[in-house]
Amino acid sequence: MIRTREEYLKALKAMKPNIYKNGEQITDVTTHSATRRTVESHARAFDAAHDEKYKDMFTTISSFTGKPILRFNSMMKTLDDIMKNALLKREMYRFSGTCAGGTCVGWNAQNVMWAVTHDIDKEFGTEYQKRLEKWILSAEERGILCSGALTDAKGNRSLKPHQQADLDVNLRIVERRADGIVVRGAKLMICAVAASEEIFVLPGGAYKDTDADFAVAFAVPRDVDGLTIVEARRPSDGREYENGWDIPETGITQSYLLFQDVFIPNERVFMAGEFKYSGKVIEYFTANYRACIGACVAGQGDVMIGASVLMARANGLSHKKFDDKLTTMAANNETTYGLGIGAMALGGAHPSGVWVSDSKIAHLNKIYVATLPYETKRLCQEIGGGIVETGCTPSYADFQDPKYGELLKKYVKAGDCSAESRVRAARLSEWLTIGAGVPGCMHGGGSPDGAKMVVKAFTPFDKFAEMAKMVAGITEDIKEPEMPKKP
Repeated sequence: MIRTREEYLKALKAMKPNIYKNGEQITDVTTHSATRRTVESHARAFDAAHDEKYKDMFTTISSFTGKPILRFNSMMKTLDDIMKNALLKREMYRFSGTCAGGTCVGWNAQNVMWAVTHDIDKEFGTEYQKRLEKWILSAEERGILCSGALTDAKGNRSLKPHQQADLDVNLRIVERRADGIVVRGAKLMICAVAASEEIFVLPGGAYKDTDADFAVAFAVPRDVDGLTIVEARRPSDGREYENGWDIPETGITQSYLLFQDVFIPNERVFMAGEFKYSGKVIEYFTANYRACIGACVAGQGDVMIGASVLMARANGLSHKKFDDKLTTMAANNETTYGLGIGAMALGGAHPSGVWVSDSKIAHLNKIYVATLPYETKRLCQEIGGGIVETGCTPSYADFQDPKYGELLKKYVKAGDCSAESRVRAARLSEWLTIGAGVPGCMHGGGSPDGAKMVVKAFTPFDKFAEMAKMVAGITEDIKEPEMPKKP
């Protein structure tokens, strides 16, 4: 089903309120100041699905039914399919300037679990993939948004899940019933939950037999009984104004998901203790997600370039004066985007039929995602000037004040455009570079240090040394020296 914006908003309004912010229960996520901007960001995906210009990117044909569906409910079976994932993510950033995780993380999760359930069923004779197929068909038919949840609270990072003083710091199975499982624990810093209708939960790490109860994957309605959601991210840099230009009409939120003995029926359980395959979940998910994340930061980088051009002009300068900086920003964007596409192209089809990107290049992309966007942000601030970087822009309310508003407008105006347009461009630049619009470049989708470990693991240093010996004409064996023992 390809729903409209109105149908999407109606579905969100009908959900039971279980989201909280600042001690207040949010009864309508579509209108509350803490959540309505992330809802708006995602609503633009439904607009795009009905726009002839973007329809091919945001919709596709179901590989199960042959019917038209929203692309973010689909299976990614070909290189073109997964490239459309990246293109969609970049376009969503161009639409909103920020993350729209409900259009990507759950989508990646269902594809990853399609591969993993294939492997589990093959070894153990389970029927997880049949359950997953039924859920995917339902998601396609309803045309839903689904967020994805991996990150656990973790507790003491030096201890395994079963060694923690409080076992609940990692989501786990606490009871197994004939008709399902009961889970307890938390998933933290999960994006786009407030804008989503379902949550696809994956194990947060690669586990051994001692941690089998933590190897669990399932999908739940966002308003399932026993789940409390706390919004953790400031959507507006602390500015809660409902009108004016202080913050954009888009944004992203991050949530703490508190599972308090939540029952998951069997038909929604896709892994329950098969610890051997928890590592495969992480491997496949990070390969695809980190390949695509380069498109995310490129999309926001595109908006930063646009904001920089506007600020130069609003300051009375030609943007050509900053050609070198703007070109560097563009190069940064295309580097992460291109690396991601390369990871996809070097990947291949899993025996289950879904596409899995190349892990080494995908994780290399994550390393650059954690560095290049910060340079892009710095250049955006540099081009915009002090009105962007110092946070000294007057508020919308001050501009409307009858006593001094007109004086503020007089002194903020610089180029040929109005003072309001200059402030709007400045606010956007500020929001994108030092405000709540900043995506998780460093740790979103995992840490760069973890990505470096994967790149290291996939780099055959000894093989490369043998190649170098051959080229240099070295015949003797140059051995690795023994490291001195620590006293």
